[in-house]
Amino acid sequence: QVQLVESGGGLVQPGGSLRLSCVASGSISIISVMGWHRQAPGKERELVATITRGGTVNYADSVKGRFTISRDNAKNMVFLQMSSLKFEDTAVYYCYANVRPSGSSRMYGYWGKGTLVTVSS
Repeated sequence: QVQLVESGGGLVQPGGSLRLSCVASGSISIISVMGWHRQAPGKERELVATITRGGTVNYADSVKGRFTISRDNAKNMVFLQMSSLKFEDTAVYYCYANVRPSGSSRMYGYWGKGTLVTVSS
């Protein structure tokens, strides 16, 4: 069983910063892509950023230049440094990982339960 647990969400003023963390645990052989998605109230879940095991990153246009994704392969962790936060960044942020469990030859996608980020004055 593989679990993803996010942390670091909270209330922040516009223009402020937050750092989200996510750790994957369980019977993991390898993790390829890790990333962050978010879902704002009344909206569909959307991609925020992804990072491959080798460090190739991809960002949604709405967060380019403000958010930075990184990972620690040894610790099975992914991070999202968010700066210059805007009201519209308010959402539940979900961690995602594409994992090959121990003893398996297949890759599976796993999601965390999410952490709430609220941008408000």
